[in-house]
Amino acid sequence: MILPILVVAPSDKRGRGVFASEKIAKNTIIEISPVLVLTAKDRKHVEKTRLFDYIFEWGTEGKKKVCIALGYLSLYNHAYNANCDYEMDFDAELMTIKTVRAIKKGEELFINYNAVPDDATPIWFDAK
Repeated sequence: MILPILVVAPSDKRGRGVFASEKIAKNTIIEISPVLVLTAKDRKHVEKTRLFDYIFEWGTEGKKKVCIALGYLSLYNHAYNANCDYEMDFDAELMTIKTVRAIKKGEELFINYNAVPDDATPIWFDAK
């Protein structure tokens, strides 16, 4: 399920991103998408490809598995003070995106790649 008011469009200095074509209220579920879970062995191969920037760590087994999220999920860009949050349902192999504050029409939707909307821990492309 992807709300029809979400659009993929060019994002300033980030390639593509997901944007709201209408206002969205706080705590709105905007997307529920299936994922493809990859084994630790598959992860080693994927990390050598362009897909590396689009995978999510998956499961509770020491971050060995990853998933490729379908829908728009892998196109949400990162922000340390994100306006959306994501939740993983390991049993159903689904990810859900929900707004954490009201979103303006035309605003880009961001998630924090650290899995918490306001976690300031440097991520791999910001680490120095």
